Amino acid sequence: MKFTKYILDIDCQKETERICLFIKEQVRDMRRDGIVIGLSGGIDSALCATLCVKALGKDKVFGLILPEKESNPVSAQYAKKYAGELGIEYETVNITPTLEAFGTYDKRDTVIKAVFPEFDSNCKLKIVLPADLLEKDAFNFFTLKIDDGKGNVKSARLKNESLRGIVAATDTKQRTRMMHLYYYAELKNYLVCGTTNKSETIQGFFVKFGDGGVDIEPIGYLYKTQVYQLSAHLGVIDEILRRAPSPDTFSFQVSDEEFFFRMPYDKLDLLLYSWENKIDISNVCEVMDLKEDQVKRAFRDFSSKHRATEHLRQLPPTLT
Repeated sequence: MKFTKYILDIDCQKETERICLFIKEQVRDMRRDGIVIGLSGGIDSALCATLCVKALGKDKVFGLILPEKESNPVSAQYAKKYAGELGIEYETVNITPTLEAFGTYDKRDTVIKAVFPEFDSNCKLKIVLPADLLEKDAFNFFTLKIDDGKGNVKSARLKNESLRGIVAATDTKQRTRMMHLYYYAELKNYLVCGTTNKSETIQGFFVKFGDGGVDIEPIGYLYKTQVYQLSAHLGVIDEILRRAPSPDTFSFQVSDEEFFFRMPYDKLDLLLYSWENKIDISNVCEVMDLKEDQVKRAFRDFSSKHRATEHLRQLPPTLT
C-alpha cells in the first residue's frame, strides 16, 4: 500500500465489529461473565468502555474510577459523566490512602527535596522531556519542574538516580489501580480490560504490572489518531474528545507530548507507521513535508525507546 498522509484512516464500522467480536470471544474463552475497566476520564478508556458495552451489553461492564489526591479533578468528573452516558454500573475508589500507606508521596518527595529543598505540599511537580524533537535534536534527559503555587516555576535536569526514584514511586499509582481492578474482576468473575493503544505499546509508554497488566487489550493495534477516529464515530462525549491526553500522575499538569512523545500525535503516528513498516525516508519527507534529518531523528528516538522497553512487552524469561 502506498504511503500517504491518509494511510491511518480506518473503516470505523468494520473495526468496531472486529473489536466487539474479539471482546466477546475473549470473555467466552476465559470463561468470564463480563468486564471490569478503569475509567480515567481520557479517550482510550472511554473508547474501550464503549466497545465493551457494544460487545456485551451495559449490564456486563463495570467501571472503576480510581482518583488520588494529585489527579486532575476533571478526570473523575468526565469518567462519571461518561459512565452515566453508557449506563454502566461504576464505583469510585480514592486510592490516596493506599498510596500514603505505601509511602508513595514521601518516597518521591524525598528525592525532589534533594533537588529543590524548598519543595513542600503547596508545590506542584512534573517531569518532562525536551520539547519538539522534530525541530531540535536533544537526548531524552528528563527535567523536573516545580510550581510553588504562586506561578513561580523552577526547573532542573534530573540525574539518573533521581529520575529512577521519582519514576519508581510514581509507578506505584498505576500498580495500585491495577490491584483494585483485579479485586473487582475476581469478585465478579470478570476479566480486566486494558486501554493501551499502539502508539504507547510500541514505545513502552505503560507500566508493567500497572496499566500494562491486563487480560485483554482491545485497542492495542490502533494508533492514537485511529483511537480518535473510532471514538468520534461511536459518540464519545466532546469533553473527552477535546481533552489533551495526559498520564495524569503528577500534580503539575503534563501532556503525553511533554512527558514522553516529544511531538503531536498527528505527526507521531505517521512517523511510527513509517518506522515500523520501513517506509523509504525520502517518501516520508515528501508526504509529511519534513526534512531528512527530522525523520531520522524521529526514527532514532523510536528505535531507542523500543529497545529500552522491550522487556515490558515480553513474558518473564524462563528456562525450558
